[in-house]
Amino acid sequence: FDSLPPAHYKETMNTILVWIQQSETKLSRPQVAIAEYETMEQRLREFKALQSSLQEHQKSLNYLSTTVEDLSRKAPAEVSQSYRSEIEVVLGRWKKLSAQLVEHCQKLEEQMTKLQRFQNDTKTLKKWMAEVDVFLKEEWPALGDSEALEKQLEQC
Repeated sequence: FDSLPPAHYKETMNTILVWIQQSETKLSRPQVAIAEYETMEQRLREFKALQSSLQEHQKSLNYLSTTVEDLSRKAPAEVSQSYRSEIEVVLGRWKKLSAQLVEHCQKLEEQMTKLQRFQNDTKTLKKWMAEVDVFLKEEWPALGDSEALEKQLEQC
């Protein structure tokens, strides 16, 4: 019986595996170009929630690792190796998922900054174009009005 894990171990392992699978699925959604800042904010919130959930599940992962270590001391070598292999796969997926989350958040935050800058530049350009349009539609001064012509030349 010493070589068998507690029932809680199997439940925790199943919970972690399901959570990892769901998270991997969320992260594997195709990264499409998003031109709406609100959509990007929503996506970032989803990633941040996944990061929080990852932190919450860390205790369960620690429990699994500790339990495998305990079993390794008590169980025969082949049984011990089986549990070690199982936890190594889970830890590998966990680390990969964690790294992907960080990377996705960083990329999205960079893209949000670029989009915000682009939107601000576009707004400034549209304002300038509207001012130029008003200027171009103004009535041109008479040919003899040199003072008005000089003023308009400066504006140009």
